[in-house]
Amino acid sequence: MRIVLVNMPWGSVEIPSLALGILSRALRVRFPDAEVEVLHANIDYVDWLSRESPVTLPDYELFSLHSFTTGGGDFVFSSALYDDPDWRWPQLVAAVAGGRSERDLALLRRLHRSAPAFVAELAERIVAGRPDLVGFTATFQQTTAALSAAKHIKRLAPEIMTIMGGASCDGPQGAALHRNFDFLDFVQRGEGEVAFPQLVAELAGDRDLAAVSGLCWRDGDRSVANAMSTKPLPPNEIVAPDYDGYFERLASSAARTWTDPKLVMESSRGCWWGEKHHCTFCGLNGSFMEFRSKSPRRFFDEIVELTGRHRVLDIFMVDNILDMNYLTSLLPELAAADHDFRFFCEIKANLRREQVQLLADAGIVNVQAGIENLSSHVLGIMDKGISGCQNVRMLRDAESCGVWVEWNYLYGFPGETVSDYASVVAQMPALHHLPPPHSVGRFAVERFSPYFNRPELGFPDLAPDPQYAMMYDLPESELFELAYLFAVPPRGIDEDVAAELAAAVDRWAASYQRSRLTSADRGDHIELVSERSAFDWRTLTVDDPLELTALRLLDRPHTSAALTRKLADRFPGLGDGAVSALLSRWRELGLLYSDGGQHVSTAPLANNQALTRVSRGARTTWTPSAPLVGSEGRLP
Repeated sequence: MRIVLVNMPWGSVEIPSLALGILSRALRVRFPDAEVEVLHANIDYVDWLSRESPVTLPDYELFSLHSFTTGGGDFVFSSALYDDPDWRWPQLVAAVAGGRSERDLALLRRLHRSAPAFVAELAERIVAGRPDLVGFTATFQQTTAALSAAKHIKRLAPEIMTIMGGASCDGPQGAALHRNFDFLDFVQRGEGEVAFPQLVAELAGDRDLAAVSGLCWRDGDRSVANAMSTKPLPPNEIVAPDYDGYFERLASSAARTWTDPKLVMESSRGCWWGEKHHCTFCGLNGSFMEFRSKSPRRFFDEIVELTGRHRVLDIFMVDNILDMNYLTSLLPELAAADHDFRFFCEIKANLRREQVQLLADAGIVNVQAGIENLSSHVLGIMDKGISGCQNVRMLRDAESCGVWVEWNYLYGFPGETVSDYASVVAQMPALHHLPPPHSVGRFAVERFSPYFNRPELGFPDLAPDPQYAMMYDLPESELFELAYLFAVPPRGIDEDVAAELAAAVDRWAASYQRSRLTSADRGDHIELVSERSAFDWRTLTVDDPLELTALRLLDRPHTSAALTRKLADRFPGLGDGAVSALLSRWRELGLLYSDGGQHVSTAPLANNQALTRVSRGARTTWTPSAPLVGSEGRLP
């Protein structure tokens, strides 16, 4: 059997497809005589566009990264799906009036009009290879591209079987896609390492399609959706990816000058925090929240094998959250290895400084810490299990250890108040030396999230986001089943307060590179150095024994009462007023962040921050999947 697996636009060009790397290896192991090819159609698209006029990485990322909540990437290929280069263009222009630059709108128009020609050429090339089965992965802004290619292949060669899978096909979404697009022979929902090879075996044998978990198939004209597995794949059955061919294809592409290629890997699936407290806005892990991780030894061996095979040391981890057990197992082994690994991974922000240093020593230089907000009240509404002061501590300690933090500021939660933001905005000038948010925005309601599943949390009236009606010619009931994002009435703060928040973050971002606050503990005194526009002091020495003790205690968040109690143990007779006065004075100097009754020092340990920031400028481009707005949230 000949099988072609296709990674369509707008899959990132700087990393291979993890899904297709896993499936191709699973198929080759199960069927050594089968011919399995991975087609990097996303890279092909870059080269195809470049024949007429060069495209840039920002051009591509406008659709691959920055149109998640607006659907720009999927809209491009809706013209190919419906064989109409002008498909709903007037409606699109009316919908985005004033919301896009003229250049971006012209680029969208060019790509939308030309998409049918690219898809037709791609389909002809695939059909010429006479495959038996063509599979498409679809995750964020790849859905219409995959659908249009499958449609054109089926039109040219009805005997070729087509299948689609990926995050866009999870649960009801996959059933809706199969039900509404009859050129899809199959849609595979859920984890595919076992199910997809089982389907191939059934196609080559008895064709007992009802036996394949999660499969959508056709019984005559009727779409049948098999029940999805109720048990997630054990970690020892998670297949390591095969990326042979990707790096060679990228090296021959016009995209080779865009960025250095990276490996994409996974050590775990699910979320150990989400098992206990599902963050209210998080729609990830739709099928399986249960956390499963590979053994430290196995994953270390995978890292060494893949980096050695492909001579690439930059690694993008797709795990939703780091296995805390790795802090005492995998990370020390990585630190001791004679390799210059550079990892991006997602973590929980409650790590202590020594744990953040472990990340840095292991080569984890870029993290997404799920910060999302700096108000403990709002974080509680999100069910994040962390405080605003802990989030600031993470930013501070990452700055101390040379780890870059990716994060975004989310708002719009039912129950949040103006005061949740006024206090934070007022204190932001004291944080200008710490990594600023990448963006600010109202969060989007996602399928599978508690806000989607539990209307009593504040969103009883859900409707499919308007982008889906722009792309698909389907009734609203079907759009609801197909959609991942949903339109809801705004909750929480109004747009005036949101604008104040965004302006404060803009000032933070503009000031970051030239701002500094550092702390050097010399034993009998602490030296502080500040270069922040909101504060006119430059150096400060803390040598009073009580103040030294207090500042060291505030390395971790403390309430006023807890701080007073600990100080009183060492300085008898200390009154509440003295501590309150000290905290007030330090807040005026920008040495503290206060929220939810807690206080924490904002001063990182002194190191060569200026040089660290030079290298960080490159690391902030590590965004090969959906927009990095937090470990769960995504924004345009």
